[in-house]
Amino acid sequence: MTTATQKHIGRNISRIREIKGMKQITLAELLGVSQQQVSIIENSESVEDSKLESIAKILEVPVEAIKEYSDDKVMNVINSTITDSPINLNNNFCTFNPLDKLIEAHEENKKLYERLLEAEKEKVAYLEKLLSSE
Repeated sequence: MTTATQKHIGRNISRIREIKGMKQITLAELLGVSQQQVSIIENSESVEDSKLESIAKILEVPVEAIKEYSDDKVMNVINSTITDSPINLNNNFCTFNPLDKLIEAHEENKKLYERLLEAEKEKVAYLEKLLSSE
């Protein structure tokens, strides 16, 4: 029997905040809450949608990026961009924000989904037109 693992939204918020180089107190001030409340949020498995939207806006990431964040995804992005060129042999550090790459991939997937959805709507409209003409 396979069980789905619950994403720990608070931990994801914490990791993204750290990647962005933001302190808890800064997030707290921008949210209009205390640092202790941010700590409680980051230790919570789930966060209410309105609070999550506010946090996502402050962190400048989509809500989905917080919900779907994983360290493995970030490491895969980093590892797939490091080459073995002579220039990089002594400088194997990330020159970009891996979270930005994940967001770009999410946005591309979203655009693809929207195009596929539009194509399906066009098919349905065409079929309805065919049925109504009979």
